[in-house]
Parts: sequence; C-alpha cells; structure tokens
Amino acid sequence: MRPAILIHGPTASGKTKLAIALAHRLDGEIVNADAMQCYRDLSILTARPDAEELAAAPHHLFGHVDASVRHSTGDWSREAAAEITRISAAGKVPIVVGGTGLYLTALTEGLSEIPAIDDRLRREARDRVANDLPGAWAEIQARDPITAQRIEAGDRQRIARALEVLLATGHPLSHFHGAATPILPAGSWAGVTLTPPRETIYGRIDARVDAMMKAGALDEARALWARGLERDCPSMRAHGMPGFCDYFEGRMSLEDAVERCKRDTRRYAKRQMTWIAHQFTLWPRIPSERLDVRTRVIADLWEEVGAG
Repeated sequence: MRPAILIHGPTASGKTKLAIALAHRLDGEIVNADAMQCYRDLSILTARPDAEELAAAPHHLFGHVDASVRHSTGDWSREAAAEITRISAAGKVPIVVGGTGLYLTALTEGLSEIPAIDDRLRREARDRVANDLPGAWAEIQARDPITAQRIEAGDRQRIARALEVLLATGHPLSHFHGAATPILPAGSWAGVTLTPPRETIYGRIDARVDAMMKAGALDEARALWARGLERDCPSMRAHGMPGFCDYFEGRMSLEDAVERCKRDTRRYAKRQMTWIAHQFTLWPRIPSERLDVRTRVIADLWEEVGAG
C-alpha cells in the first residue's frame, strides 16, 4: 500500500495548488481536511477549490455536507478513513490536505468516543457560558489549555462544548483526542506543515477576502442566512458569516462586516500557526513558498516512508 500524504498549514498558505501538483506528480487523489470546506452551502467564503481546480485532480469530501448538519470530527474521520482505503486499494496516493489540525491528529493519533452528555449537564454548561462567559473561558484555559489554544475567547458554542465534557467526565476535551488507535499507523503516512511568514499570510487573507466579495461571497452568505439556521450551527460560524448576518439584520455596516471577516480569518490563521507549533512538533516544516520546492520536498519524504 502506498503511503498517504498529509498536509497541514494555515489558511491562504497555498495548500490547494500544492495538493494538485502532488496529485499530478504521484498519481494521487485529494481528500479534504478542512471542516468548513465540507459544507455544501459555503464555497466562496471557505475558499473551496473552484471548478477548474476540482477538474484538475480527483477531489473528495468537499461540499458534501448540508449546512444544517453539525458535522463532527468523528464523522469526518470515518468518511476520510473510507476514502483513504478506497484510494489506496486503487493503487493511488491519498493526499489529505486542510487547515483543521484536529482532523489530521484524529488520523494519526486516534480519536476516542466521548461519552454521551446528560441533557442536564449540557444545559448547565450553556447556562454558565450565557451568564458568565469570561468565567467559563477562564476555567477552560485553566483545566484544558490544549483545547483553549484552538478556540476563541468569545466562541460560546465551543466553550460550552469543552465545559460540558469537563462536567460530565471530569476530563478535558483534549483527553479524548489521541487516546485511541490511529486510523493511519506509523509508517503508513508522511506529514508536513506549511509555514510561510505570518505577515505574508495576513496579506493574502486580506486580498482573498476582497476577491471573495467580487466573486459573490455576499450573495452566498445571504442565501445561507435566509435558511434561518441556528446561529451556533458550525456552518453559521464560518469566517464572514457572523458579520454578514449582523449586516443583513441591520446591526453592522457592510464595510465593518468585511473588515470583521478579514480580522477573524487572520486570528484563525494565528491559531493555526500556534497549533502547528505546539501539536505538530515532529512534522517537517516547509517555510518555502515555491511550489516546486514544496512538491520536491514532500515527494522525497513520501518516498522515504515508502522505502522504509
């Protein structure tokens, strides 16, 4: 079986073009590992591969989930495992690429099932977040610093989730990550992280958001908003959606909504870079932005794993 390639990097780091180049070079197929790019309703806002890019190589798990679904890491792990198995069985190279670090960690370290949460404890966690968000956030930072690294201080949904797991199990949410048998055992994959300069990433994010607006991002956001989904649905928390919803409802100007989209995306990229620094310590880093360098480095690592 040919080893899988895993590519992680912050948003706007060039993962899509790299994955396509590798698919051409190594006869591979691409599997999405970005949580928001799974949602069918979000194409422009999530920078999902466009029609030309999708046609350039086989792509899987992009835009296959309805926006109303609370698609979990466990859901994605099962889907990705099936795709990787199918691609490998066909003699192709699975190229798993995306910015959701937890997805890749689930593949390589495992993801234990979290015990069912009692409704009473779930309500208690949400009430605590609603009544004292700073206090709930401080508790997560103190008791589950690993989880705290990948969520924002104002993310009520994820703070409540982390808190309800603490209340129900006595263990932090991060305790359940990597505590099971990995889907991809050691020796069956080669993983790398892309680490361009931070200011380069920030500049690309701002330019990307401007390009998204010209490409119809506002119409896409309006169509999703018009569905009337709960605001804590994962799809409704995609970068840009909170601000655009406020714009549609008269609470924010369009200019401010666009700036919020840029700001939130930059902050997310910063968290991704922190996640790479703390959780992907053994993965080789590729600071170069040249496509040929990236492709050559990954192909060489992949061949080493296969030879081993």
